Amino acid sequence: MSDPRPRRTFAVISHPDAGKSTLTEALALHARAINEAGAVHGKGDRKATVSDWMAMEKARGISITSAALQFEYRDHVVNLVDTPGHSDFSEDTYRVLSAVDSAVMLVDAGKGLEPQTLKLFRVCALRGIPVITVINKWDRPGLSPLELMDKIEQQIKIRPTPLTWPVGEAGDFRGVLDRRTGEFIKYTRTAGGATRAPERRMRADEVEENDLQVWANAIEEHELLELDDADHDQERFLAGETTPVMFASALQNFGVAQLLDRLLELAPAPGPTEGVDGTVRQPEGEFSAFVFKVQSGMNNAHRDRLAYARIVSGEFERGMVVTHAGTGRPFATKFAQTVFGRETTSVEHAYPGDIIGLVNANALRVGDTIHTGASIAYPPVPSFAPEHFMAASAGDIGRYKQFRKGIEQLDQEGVVQVLRSDLRGDQSPVLAAVGPLQFEVVEDRMLNEFNSPIRFSRLDYQVARRTDAAGATALSGKRGVEVLQRSDGTHMALFVDQWRAQVTARDNPEIMLEALPAGGA
Repeated sequence: MSDPRPRRTFAVISHPDAGKSTLTEALALHARAINEAGAVHGKGDRKATVSDWMAMEKARGISITSAALQFEYRDHVVNLVDTPGHSDFSEDTYRVLSAVDSAVMLVDAGKGLEPQTLKLFRVCALRGIPVITVINKWDRPGLSPLELMDKIEQQIKIRPTPLTWPVGEAGDFRGVLDRRTGEFIKYTRTAGGATRAPERRMRADEVEENDLQVWANAIEEHELLELDDADHDQERFLAGETTPVMFASALQNFGVAQLLDRLLELAPAPGPTEGVDGTVRQPEGEFSAFVFKVQSGMNNAHRDRLAYARIVSGEFERGMVVTHAGTGRPFATKFAQTVFGRETTSVEHAYPGDIIGLVNANALRVGDTIHTGASIAYPPVPSFAPEHFMAASAGDIGRYKQFRKGIEQLDQEGVVQVLRSDLRGDQSPVLAAVGPLQFEVVEDRMLNEFNSPIRFSRLDYQVARRTDAAGATALSGKRGVEVLQRSDGTHMALFVDQWRAQVTARDNPEIMLEALPAGGA
């Protein structure tokens, strides 16, 4: 491989409204990938964020779809993925976590550990992804730093090891104590936080009089942490036993430079990856990659479809012919792009850890592997158990062709799970979702991208179980259950409630009824 620059590939994850997209923008600003940071809500003169480009995202101020940003910083290539925080889009977040080597978890200083934060920590632990924790919004009133450390240790059962410590309580953010050097990094606010915040490093004897008291408090708490052995240990961090902690205000761009620097230093580089058959590919081996996301509608000027692929091993060259592991067929990568939010540029070469967009790769689905040389297939990304179900039909029967095309596209992207049966026919598929916001995304995109209004009819089902062809036949006609087939061939038995599912399983032990992974759990 000819590119010597090291890679870092990580996701930014958190509970909704903890500041993920704002931090993503601030990181890109500090890497000088953009000139001015945007605010999710477009306050004042600040622009919308690069990573939130969908109309619904801009209108609601939330991330609905994951976005990839690639930029260079200190001789590194950084691949950063911003993810949806809302639990209704937890499947998209889980897909992203299959494609990164580490995660930055944002915690709201005022709210502490929220439900989705706890779920995401558990997902990272299950996947063996080391986590750096950022206590965000320290420019606003919040909990005490020691209280937040206790919450992390008690609720997540992971040891917090602060790398920086706040100087000034929440709401009075003067800067941070760099626990490694003992220096005071003092911040200066900029107008609206839209540009990189100036900072000044100073020794303890250089601290100015108006900061002496808050500096003394920070030193005292730092010494308590030392006595408690709460110092960073790289081996324990990579093993998932500890989480380094930093304090920041993404909105004010405070603490962001330190995060970028320490991320390059501490986060793991791309490593060996195991396939489903136990075969391991080293980063320097033959080329392989897997698709973790499919997205269309990024450019309204023409119908586009982008398959996001994480390079696992080897060097990618534009135009190379690879093998599609699922079919064994050759696949030509004629058009490949690097991604910066909604903006894309052609890429000639890419390396392990990089995320590339394969344009109009209609044969690729989420979870697919592409490779050269010996056969390899990486583990598929599981689909979560849906809990909300709608029968869908074309709102304008004259636009049925567009309706069908739109449903097929959204199915391939994983926006919702699409279930069909001979009884319902193709004109009225059942859409299954982890959360109800997914239906709003479907409605919005069907109308604006495919010019096909959609009509929903709510179904009373609440529980889905995986079954097989024999189970589908045996369950046919039973009360309170309907069996449909997902586009990947999986048979899904839908029940009106948990009780009906349990009784059916108890009374019919010969029928396969398997629970699906719970959303975000």
